[in-house]
Amino acid sequence: MQVSVSTTGSLERRVEVAVPATEVADEVDKRLKRISRTARLKGFRPGKVPFAVVRQQFGEQVHAEVVNDLMRSSFAAALDQQKLRPAGGPRIEPIAMDPGADLRYAAVFEVLPEVRVQPPAGIKIERPVSAVLESDVDAMIESMRRQRPVYTVVERPAHDSDRVTVDFDGQMDGAAFEGGNAQGVEVIIGSQQSLPELEEALKGAAAGEQRQVTVTFPAQHRNQQLAGRAAELQVHIKKVEESSLPIVDEEFCRAYGVEQGDVEALRQEVRKSMERELTELIRSRMNKQVLDALYEQNPLDMPRALLEEQVQQLQISAARRMGVKDASQLPPREPFVEPARRRAALSLILGQIVQAEGLTVDQERMHARLDDLVASYPDPEAARRAYLESADAMRQLASATLEDQVVDWVVAQAHVTDRSLSFTELTGFGGDGQKSENPA
Repeated sequence: MQVSVSTTGSLERRVEVAVPATEVADEVDKRLKRISRTARLKGFRPGKVPFAVVRQQFGEQVHAEVVNDLMRSSFAAALDQQKLRPAGGPRIEPIAMDPGADLRYAAVFEVLPEVRVQPPAGIKIERPVSAVLESDVDAMIESMRRQRPVYTVVERPAHDSDRVTVDFDGQMDGAAFEGGNAQGVEVIIGSQQSLPELEEALKGAAAGEQRQVTVTFPAQHRNQQLAGRAAELQVHIKKVEESSLPIVDEEFCRAYGVEQGDVEALRQEVRKSMERELTELIRSRMNKQVLDALYEQNPLDMPRALLEEQVQQLQISAARRMGVKDASQLPPREPFVEPARRRAALSLILGQIVQAEGLTVDQERMHARLDDLVASYPDPEAARRAYLESADAMRQLASATLEDQVVDWVVAQAHVTDRSLSFTELTGFGGDGQKSENPA
C-alpha cells in the first residue's frame, strides 16, 4: 500500500492511497471461492457451479464489496502509518476503481490540532475563602420563615402582602370565554404572581365587595386564544388575610423535613446545606478561573466538524430547555458558535493534560462528589441508587471529577492569592433572602 499526504489547509489533509491490483484481485478470488461452495444456480448442483460462472454471476458485486472494505481498512492503516488524528469522517474521492487496476482513492478530512499546553505557572488565580457564621444561619432561617407566611383573616381593606380570596366572572368582547370563571382564587397583593391590573384593583377592597376590572393577558400566555387580549372581570371579594411570619417551633421544623421537630437539629441541617453550597460555589469559581486561563493561554484552530458537533449539541440542549421537540425548530446556531468553540477547545486542552500527566478518575473523590449531590434530595439513598444505575450520569460525574483533578493540577502550579469573603458576598444571599435557595 502506498500513501501520500498533502496539507490543503491549516487542519485539512488530503491522503492519497494506492492498493495494489493483486491485493484487490486476491481478495475478490477468496470471496468468490467461498461463494462457489454454497452457490445455488439453475442447472448446477449446490457447490458444483464452475468458478468461471460464479465469477460471471457475482464478480461485479463482490468487487464492489471488496473495494469498499479495502478503502475502509486501508484508510485506517494509513492514519496509523502517518500518525494522523481525524476530527471527523473523510470525504472520499475515487481515483481508480476498475477491476484489474490498482485501487486508488483520496480521503480529505480535518485533523485535530496539536495541543501544547503552556506551563500554568503564569496563571493568576484568586481563591475565595469563606465560612458559614451563626448570623448567616439566622438570616437563612429568617428567609425560610418568609417563604412560609401564616395568613389570618382580617376585617379591613386589603393592602400590599395581604392574601385576598376572590371569585370572578370574565367576559371578552361581551361574551364569556374559556377559563374566564373561577372560584376561590387566592391573590397575594404585590407578589406579581397574578395579572397586575387584578392585584392593583384589590388594594383597598374588603370582604363582601364587588369590583370590576379590565385585565390584559400577557403576549406569552400559554393559551394563545387569550394572549395579548383584554377582558372584563367581575370580581367578588370573599375574604382578606394578612400575613405574619411563623414561629420557629416543632411544626415549623417538621415542615422543613426535620421530623423530630428539634430547632437545633434544623439549624444543623441548614448549616450543612449552606456549607455544601459554599463549597460548590468556591469550586465553581476556581474552575471557571482555571478554564478561562487555559483557554486564553492555549489558542487552537478548531476543526469545522468538531465545532459544528458542539454547536448542534448546544442547540439541542437549548431546545430541550424550551420544550422544543421538533428538530427543525432548533434555535439559530450563531449565538452558540463561540461557546461551542470554547467547549471544544477546552475538551482538547483538558484531554492533553490528562494524558500528559497520566491522570485517572479518583474513585474516592468521585463518590464524595456523589455524596454531596444526593445530600440535597428528600431521599438521598434512592437518589444515590438512581445515579449508580445510570451509566450516563456516572460518566458525567467521572468527567466532572477528572476536571476537578485537572484544576487542582493547575492550581498547584499557578500563582494563587486568597481573598476573604462573607457568605453574603460570595453567594449573593442578602437581607431579603431572595437569591440563595432555601437549603432545608
